[in-house]
Amino acid sequence: MNKKKRIVIALGGNALGNTLPEQMAAVKVTSKAIVDLIEEGCEVVVTHGNGPQVGMINNAMIALTHEDAQQPNTPLSVCVAMSQAYIGYDLQNALREELFNRGITDIPVATMITQVRVNEDDPAFNNPSKPIGKFFNEEQAKMMEEKYGYIMKEDAGRGYRRVVASPKPAEIIEIGTIRTMVESGDLVIACGGGGIPVTRQGNHLKGASAVIDKDFASCLLAQELDADFLIILTAVEKVAINFGKPNEQWLEDLTVEEAKKYMEEGHFAPGSMLPKVQAAVDFASSKEGRTALITLLEKSKDGIQGKTGTRFHL
Repeated sequence: MNKKKRIVIALGGNALGNTLPEQMAAVKVTSKAIVDLIEEGCEVVVTHGNGPQVGMINNAMIALTHEDAQQPNTPLSVCVAMSQAYIGYDLQNALREELFNRGITDIPVATMITQVRVNEDDPAFNNPSKPIGKFFNEEQAKMMEEKYGYIMKEDAGRGYRRVVASPKPAEIIEIGTIRTMVESGDLVIACGGGGIPVTRQGNHLKGASAVIDKDFASCLLAQELDADFLIILTAVEKVAINFGKPNEQWLEDLTVEEAKKYMEEGHFAPGSMLPKVQAAVDFASSKEGRTALITLLEKSKDGIQGKTGTRFHL
C-alpha cells in the first residue's frame, strides 16, 4: 500500500469569514474541500489565519476596559489564544460533521492550542509594522499610547491603528504532541493565527506583543512534521508576475531558483503574496521531494493532482 501524502493546509482569512455567522457558514465550505483531500488518501493537518478575528477580540477587550476601570488590558498573546480556540471550535465541529456525512467515523478531529517561540532579539520587535484592530483618530491614538503603551501609526489616510511586531517563528512548543496526534491518525488543527507568540525566559514562556505570519508558521510546522505538501490557500488560483498589468503572466510550475529571481525583481506585494511565496520557497527548498502549492481553497484537490495552482519545487 502506498504511503499517504501528508499535507499541511494553511487556510487564509477568506476561508473563515469576518464575523461569527460568516465563520459558521464559511467553515462548512472549507470542511468539504479538506475532506475531499482526505478521501483522496491524504493525511491532512490544518492551520489558519486569524486577522479579522484577533482584531475583533482585541477591540472587545479594549471596550471592556472602558466599562470597568479595574479591568486590566488583555495581552495580544491572550487574544491570539482566544482566536485559536473559537476558530478551532467551529472548524473542528464542521470537519467532524463533514467526515460523518461521508461515512468516515474513524478520524478524530482536535484543535491544539499552539504556542510558537520567537526570538526576543528578532529585528521585527524594533520595527513594529503589522496593523491590527480598528481605526482611531489622532486624539484616541494618543490616549491608547499613554494608557496601554501601544505603538500607533497613521494608516494610509484612514486614521491610526495599533501596529505590532511580526517576528519569524523559531520553535513550535507543542510539536511533540501535534506529531503524536498526527501519527495516530487524528485530523489536527494547529498553529492558528501563526501560533501564540512567546519568548523563552528560563523555563517560563512569556507572551509577546506580536502576530506571527501564519504562512511562515505553517512552513515550519510542515517541515517539523516531514510533510510532502504545504498548501497555502489564497484569493487567486495561481501566482502571477506583473500582476494587474497588460503583460500579467500566471505561473504554474516554479523552481526555487526561479521563484527567488521573481522575488528579487519585486513581483510580489509585501504583506500580500510575498510572504506566501517566501514560505513556499522555504518549504520546497528544505528537502528533496517536498512541494509547496499556492491556490484557491476549492481548487486544492486539483492542485494536488497537478491540474492547477502554482507549484514550487527544487
